[in-house]
Amino acid sequence: MLHQSITVAGVEVFPLCDAVGPMGEAIRRPLPEMFPGGCHEDGEWTLHFHCYLLRDAAGRTVLVDTGIGPADSPAAGWAPVPGALTSELARVGVAPQEVDAVVITHLHSDHASGAVAGGVPVFPNARHLLQRTEVEAAAEGVLDHVVRPLGERVQIVDGRADALPGIRVLLAPGHTPGHQVVQVGELTLTGDLVLHPVQLADPKVPYLYDGDPDLAARTRTEVLERIRAEGGMIGTAHFAEPFTRLT
Repeated sequence: MLHQSITVAGVEVFPLCDAVGPMGEAIRRPLPEMFPGGCHEDGEWTLHFHCYLLRDAAGRTVLVDTGIGPADSPAAGWAPVPGALTSELARVGVAPQEVDAVVITHLHSDHASGAVAGGVPVFPNARHLLQRTEVEAAAEGVLDHVVRPLGERVQIVDGRADALPGIRVLLAPGHTPGHQVVQVGELTLTGDLVLHPVQLADPKVPYLYDGDPDLAARTRTEVLERIRAEGGMIGTAHFAEPFTRLT
């Protein structure tokens, strides 16, 4: 699905559609169970798996999340693999070796699996920014598949850091211990801070697969309140439309 880029604070932001599809049977639940007290729909939840490419005025690039990965990736048990990230990058004129930095919002398989294929880093010249708390809490399988193959390409972050000047990562824990978001100008790329539009209406609505639902709700409330107060926008991972302005 083709989505148009936007320019924010001099940075062009390209939404990249890695995949579209429902959750597989291994983790699928009725929506009222996925979002208790918030979602009362009975239909199937179709996820849009968005990654984002940011290109600044100097032509430097930051990729936010690496998608579901190849057919044999850790996401294969529940997501519609293989992902289309590399073809989406080609569509916007960027080869994997031209990516300067990768921000992995968290180490869940639909956000991190595309960083490595066949045991080899897909983006060989990129720094890969991960929060220290995320790496420290990661399961061995994720460490073996993603973190260790990246080797010295991993840049450990504690709280706030700049991926490039004007493109900042911020710790936003709860969904996972080291979940992070990316801010550029008025736009915040939210990873899995917000999973479903019901959480925009009520940020306290939990998500079944949040690691710490209470912390996730507090973080979601704080971040969304800030963005609303500033009249800003979010770029989400799983909404049908990538960009949403908060009012």
